Amino acid sequence: MSAEQSSVKREMRDSRRLTGPNVIWERVGPVIDIALEDHEARAALAAWQTAISALLEGVGWGSEETASRCFPGGLSLTFSAPMDALYAACEMNEWAWSAAEAELDGADKPALEDAIEKFKQEIRSECNPPLPRLQRAASRRGALCLCCDDFVSIGAGRHAQTWSVKELPEAGEVNWDACKRIPIAMLTGTNGKTTTVRLLRLMVLAQGKVPGMSSTDWLMVGDKIVDKGDWAGPGGARNILRDNRVDVALLETARGGMLRRGLGLGAGEADVVLLNNIAEDHLGEWGIQDLDMLADTKFIIRHAGKRVVLNADDEKSVERAHLVEQPLTWFSLDAQNPVLQGHLATNGSAALLDGDALRWCEDGACERLLGVDEVPIAMNGAARHNIANALAAIAVAKGLGLDQQSILAGLRNFRSDSKDNPGRLNLFDIKGFKVLVDFAHNPHGLDALMAMAKAMKPKRLLVTVGHAGDRQDDAIREVALTAWNHGVDRVLIKEQEKDLRGRELGAIPQIMKQALLEAGAPEEAIDIAADEMEAAKQALAWAQPGDLLLLLTLAQRDEVLQLLSELD
Repeated sequence: MSAEQSSVKREMRDSRRLTGPNVIWERVGPVIDIALEDHEARAALAAWQTAISALLEGVGWGSEETASRCFPGGLSLTFSAPMDALYAACEMNEWAWSAAEAELDGADKPALEDAIEKFKQEIRSECNPPLPRLQRAASRRGALCLCCDDFVSIGAGRHAQTWSVKELPEAGEVNWDACKRIPIAMLTGTNGKTTTVRLLRLMVLAQGKVPGMSSTDWLMVGDKIVDKGDWAGPGGARNILRDNRVDVALLETARGGMLRRGLGLGAGEADVVLLNNIAEDHLGEWGIQDLDMLADTKFIIRHAGKRVVLNADDEKSVERAHLVEQPLTWFSLDAQNPVLQGHLATNGSAALLDGDALRWCEDGACERLLGVDEVPIAMNGAARHNIANALAAIAVAKGLGLDQQSILAGLRNFRSDSKDNPGRLNLFDIKGFKVLVDFAHNPHGLDALMAMAKAMKPKRLLVTVGHAGDRQDDAIREVALTAWNHGVDRVLIKEQEKDLRGRELGAIPQIMKQALLEAGAPEEAIDIAADEMEAAKQALAWAQPGDLLLLLTLAQRDEVLQLLSELD
């Protein structure tokens, strides 16, 4: 996406299954994403609707429903379908679109009767009769039922029973009394969700329980990493919820998984859900063109919670609070926030910062929990974004039923180091200067980090920046300019070869460098490094006593942390 397109070629960009509540609706079914000119959308939708309705009626699915989502330059088309026939349903959706395109182009349409016979056979071949019977039985009993290509499970964590999808029991053979639930939290947001889920993990451990955590870095049960990688989607949630060691599930829930597959849990399956904040990131992907569309996507998570936690300082969250029908908890860095005050006036619950104290308010009473200086990740108040993360964690922990002693123990013992929170605000003291390693990768996160850095009053300030190639040029420029506009002395632009995503090597650093030069940055204040390790080494060679180096690191995080640990 190196340049904005003036026209859109009509084509099907993606076909996939939606297996949980999603940006279109709460139903399970197939979806196709179509790229087209905006003026074509109405006719395209009508043509698809005609074709899919005829096909659904023909295969005996006449009671299924259709839905769509229109966005600038595109259209998403879906219909509800049984969980055990979603692959056939995807092919049906693709056929309906081919028929719609033929109508739009005045071409011969594919034969409906042939398609009906074909898909009837595919549905018979794919269907797995015990699965819908298990789903209905679980629903009647209020039991959690999770399905994927290979496994089906009833219950959660240490109470989960899991079977191969090819060897499912009948409902009468399941020991339903043993298929109990465990406390479950789901967390989303643009920035801070990984730190918050890691902090919650320490609170659960302090209570003597075994936490299961899915995140963008790994799957973790207790103190053991089960698998490394980005597990912040429905697959990660299912893995944790099926692990028989887990007492409490903490599920980081990224935007990408919600768009590609929907939520990993159905309506009301989680005890509490958190939306930390909403800021520009990943715009232009999966039909999400602007901040409001991104906010609507993240607000999908509300469907899964029995209780919802929102940020009263976040404008887009406040605008959408009326969509929340469940009990609501707010958190805020401003004790006088009018949204917060109005909520507390009705005996609502909230976690807030009052002066230098973190407080919990509920049923008309506010209790001081601890001071900012007792929360290591707050860095004596300089890291205000981490104070917000701590307040969010308090609100979620209360929703999970954790006791106050465990909540306080987690807050006091969780540190911004490579053990508790690797890659997030890891501070090193080296030869009289300081080095901070962080994950900040968008303007919102970088703003928070730079504000904290300025509060530390360094003699000189250096920052390393980079970006992934699937972002628009303006988004790439904005990251570089956000750093520069905070008054840094040197910018090291790092190449991220693993994240080129269609760009040429060197293209992203050149976009960033040109933006900095146009903003008035002198050439001698800018340099380009081949990768994150090279950027770290250049920064260390430049540093003098009193300086602060901000190393924004992802792909080579472990190597950079090891290098700094050896020097610390």
